[in-house]
Parts: sequence; structure tokens; C-alpha cells
Amino acid sequence: MQSDIGFALLISLLAGLATIIGSLIGLLTRDPSPRFLTITLGFSAGAMLLVSFTELLQNGIQSLGPTMAYMSFFAGILLMFLIDAFVPHAYMGERCDLRDRPDNHQDADKARLTRAGVLLAVGIAIHNFPEGMASFAGAIQDRHLGIAIAFAIALHNIPEGLAVSALMYSATGNRRTAFLWALLAGIAEPLGAALTALAIAPKLNGTVLSAMLSMVAGIMVFISLDELIPISRSFGEDHLSIIGIIIGMAVMAASMLIL
Repeated sequence: MQSDIGFALLISLLAGLATIIGSLIGLLTRDPSPRFLTITLGFSAGAMLLVSFTELLQNGIQSLGPTMAYMSFFAGILLMFLIDAFVPHAYMGERCDLRDRPDNHQDADKARLTRAGVLLAVGIAIHNFPEGMASFAGAIQDRHLGIAIAFAIALHNIPEGLAVSALMYSATGNRRTAFLWALLAGIAEPLGAALTALAIAPKLNGTVLSAMLSMVAGIMVFISLDELIPISRSFGEDHLSIIGIIIGMAVMAASMLIL
């Protein structure tokens, strides 16, 4: 059990720190290709949707029965809805409105950009926290499933880290500050995994784990439909967005069959 928990925490940490990769890309390019963002976010959404419905929710139905599994699933959706509705944060797609600003901002404009960057980092951290729960719960259930979930999460953490670092760099002109804000947004993921481990490890059993996996499925479906797909389409590459979603589903399905 200890080795399973350690492995689950490790892959959650790696998935969260994928924001570092995005941060470095943002600091080096500051203007990533819309096609890259469209395909990456679509791919991640497709992978998360497929694993949510075919693995996580199905596991709950088989273990708990349809009633409890669906209740847990919709509890996850409700949780994310309440967080989105009541915790102040910025939507990642709002970054697109700021990309064309000139570099010589006035102080007030820089302050507004800094606030937007902070709210964006908070918003990403809000979503990363339950994603840490997702990768942790998946890895406890099955290591291969945990790796698959962590991969899908890490993939969309790259453009998230990119968004935070590019916006904060535009606001402050300081690469270190931009990098640290992206890092802080990513740390929320292993923190979510660690708190989950502390909460459920003492009383972990098949029923608790299955309920948690069903709830995680709801969380991942909400994130995919409410954030990843809309942002993927917001770059004006609609066909590439659906192609990314399909490829993400296909790759996840193939990995489930192989593993």
C-alpha cells in the first residue's frame, strides 16, 4: 500500500510540474502557434473524456451499482461548478484578448495585467487541485490507469503554464516572476494528491475508492467540457479542435488496450 501511495503521489507531481514545460515555452516564444494550442487542448479533452466514461465511471458502476456511481459522478460535476461559480479566478481563454497589447504599458495597465495573471494562475490552480485527486485515485486503482490520466493532465498543463508565464512576463518583464507563478499554479496538483492521500489512506477500501473514481470522472468531464474544449475552439481552428479530441480519444483507447 505504501508503495502504491508513493507512486500515485509521484505521477501527480510530474503531471503538475508539466506547467514548467509550458512556462519555458511561453518565456522563449511568447506567441505559440494557435494550432499547437488547439490540438494540445483538444487532445487532452478527448483523452480525459474517454477515460472518464469508459474506465472511471464504469468501475464505479460495476463496484457500487448505477445509483451510487451516478450520484458520485454528478457530485464531482457539482463540486467543480460551485468552485467555478464562487471562487474568483480568470478563464484561461481570456489570455487571448491580451496577446496583442504593446510592450510599453503604463503602470496602471501593468497592474491590471498583473492582476489578470494572478487570477489566471489561481484559476489554473483551482482546476489542478482536483486533477491531482484524479491522477492519485487512478494510480491507486491501477498504475497503468494512473499513468494514462496523468499523461492527459500533463498535456494540457503545458499550455496552462504557457498562458500564465506569458501573461505575467508581459505584465512584469521579469522572467523569474513569470516562471514562479506558473510553478505555483502547477504545485496545486501534487498538493491535491497529497491531501487526498491523507484523507482517504487510513480508511481506503474498495467502496471508497470506487466512489472517488466516479467523482473524479465527473470532475474531469466538467473540466473538459467547460474549459478545455471551449478554449481549444477559441483560437479559430475548429476542425483542428475536433481532430485533436478524436486523436486524444484514440490514443487513450489504444493505451488502455495495450496496457
